[in-house]
Amino acid sequence: MNKLIVAPAPHVHSGDSVRKNMLNVIIALIPAYLVSLYFFGLGAFIVSATAVVSCVVFEYLIQRFICKQKSSIGDLSAVLTGMLLGFNLPSNLPVWMVVVGALVAIGVAKMSFGGLGNNLFNPALVGRVFLLISFPAPMTTWPTPSPMTMNYLDAQTAATPLSLMKEKGTEALPALWDMFIGNMGGSLGEVSALALLIGGIYLIATKTITWHIPVSVLLTAFVFSGILWLVDGTVYANPMVHLLTGGLMLGAIFMATDYVTSPMSPLGQLVYGVGIGIITIVIRVFGSYPEGMSFAILIMNAATPLINMYIHPKRFGENKK
Repeated sequence: MNKLIVAPAPHVHSGDSVRKNMLNVIIALIPAYLVSLYFFGLGAFIVSATAVVSCVVFEYLIQRFICKQKSSIGDLSAVLTGMLLGFNLPSNLPVWMVVVGALVAIGVAKMSFGGLGNNLFNPALVGRVFLLISFPAPMTTWPTPSPMTMNYLDAQTAATPLSLMKEKGTEALPALWDMFIGNMGGSLGEVSALALLIGGIYLIATKTITWHIPVSVLLTAFVFSGILWLVDGTVYANPMVHLLTGGLMLGAIFMATDYVTSPMSPLGQLVYGVGIGIITIVIRVFGSYPEGMSFAILIMNAATPLINMYIHPKRFGENKK
């Protein structure tokens, strides 16, 4: 005789899991990683591998010996944090600095809040910003792209397009095509807009993320920088330059969309994305730092609870007031 199973909702399962979603994001990062290996060679491998291994080890040790919990490294969230941290670093950063960044990302930004699902700020960005503030010189020394180079710490360096804009205005910028494919200086995982867009399309196609945050961030940055460019094109860069340089594409697709630190509702995500786009361009154009994406995401991470409080979907059966 068949048993009648009585259980509360939900009754339909999508098959999603933390591990599956993390794996999809990791897969989506592979094109950008391959481009970084091509342009930055050995340094890209050392920095990214160090970041991933360090994040996994620190999460295991903290859970095992400090929190006295069962390890959750199998959900791949630590691996993803390590990849994103490495993507936000120069490919010639000393190994010990990468390890410090991983410790801050996992130990401070993630585990001190209670682990995955409880952190207020994106862990990889907290690690990156900590390193930027603590070690500004090595964090702003960018290797020149040199296909399949075996140089690591002694790699030839040059200014990034954003740094050139701060120092010399819109002159001497690389061609838009070079920016699009990644033939320019910058953090190892942010240089190729083409590779990042391929990853973003994969994430949307697999429904790992929705379009709301990436599109609102990129469109806002494009419109805002475009207005400035129309006001004075000799001082302010073409909006396409802003889209293709720095961490705008990487942040919009892979970090601003973090489930834990972004709003839950579609409208809230649009507001969140607009805020990131505006703050990023304000810092780039009017601030001291040439790049503002990391700070913009962290600021809007802090605003996420407030956005969720005031912008949320109506409950089923709730009457309009």
